[in-house]
Amino acid sequence: MRAIIPVAGFGTRLKPHTYSAPKVLLNVGGKPIIGHIVEKLLSENIKKATFVIGHLGEQIQEYISNKYPELKADYVEQKEMLGLGHAIYTAVPTFDEEDIFIILGDTVFDVNLKDVFKKKQTALGVKTVDDPSRFGVAVLENGKIWKLVEKPKTPISKLALVGLYYISNKNLLIECLNDLVEKDIRTKGELQLTDALQIMIDKGEAITTFNVDGWFDCGKPETLLSTNQFLLSHNGTNRKIESVVTIDPVFIAKNAKVSNSVIGPFTTIAEDCVIEDSVIKNSIINKGAQVKRTMLENSIIGNNAIVKGNYKKLNTGDSSEIELY
Repeated sequence: MRAIIPVAGFGTRLKPHTYSAPKVLLNVGGKPIIGHIVEKLLSENIKKATFVIGHLGEQIQEYISNKYPELKADYVEQKEMLGLGHAIYTAVPTFDEEDIFIILGDTVFDVNLKDVFKKKQTALGVKTVDDPSRFGVAVLENGKIWKLVEKPKTPISKLALVGLYYISNKNLLIECLNDLVEKDIRTKGELQLTDALQIMIDKGEAITTFNVDGWFDCGKPETLLSTNQFLLSHNGTNRKIESVVTIDPVFIAKNAKVSNSVIGPFTTIAEDCVIEDSVIKNSIINKGAQVKRTMLENSIIGNNAIVKGNYKKLNTGDSSEIELY
């Protein structure tokens, strides 16, 4: 089986962090987003992957080749951002296995894939959501998908597609992607993967679903922080450091230098960080950043950024009320 991982997006909702680093290299729960995805694939014995790269793609290639040499990785460039369907179409020349597993690059997931793969039937990961207008949705009939709709204005289903697509018939997928591109079939101005999958259904492919309760979006700051909370709850380091109070769960990289501080809960301190005289909770401090004399909460600090604060001296009378910003 080969995994197809589109990672060419600009990460607009995560600016300014994505000006200098691809979204999938942002740290969450102790490693880059893409690291969680690759390690899940390797645990499922998927050792081939195609990365559809674009913006700052060379950084992704360098990270994958250095960190996961056991993965047979190919890289294709999506030169125009024409939609997810176009991204998968760009990867077609690397389809050398009958089974294809597509994973969106900003999705961290926790699901037993072995049960999905062994059925050898095309299946899409879904989760019931309150607001389906933000997602592609699946409409079922007798346990099979009969219709897929991208971001419906009227709520026809609450089964949202969560970015996991197991394709057991790669030749039909290729045929339908070709139809999509050659006929320029667009929804909301883009070549959508959901439209290619709908063409597969119309041509007779039986597509089912599998539930993904453990699905965590990393596409914007608030969801990145909530995903960080989940990952730390399951895999925090709980590292103890002299002169530092850690309130678990936290992740503190082994070579991070932390002193005279309170860290946590739900805080990630990445490699090469320097933290001094600070209080940090529910935050992500990315690689090489420095935080000194500062209180942070619900924050994301970029690679090699420097944040410094000042302590204040107060002499207040009785019944005073003072707010410091």
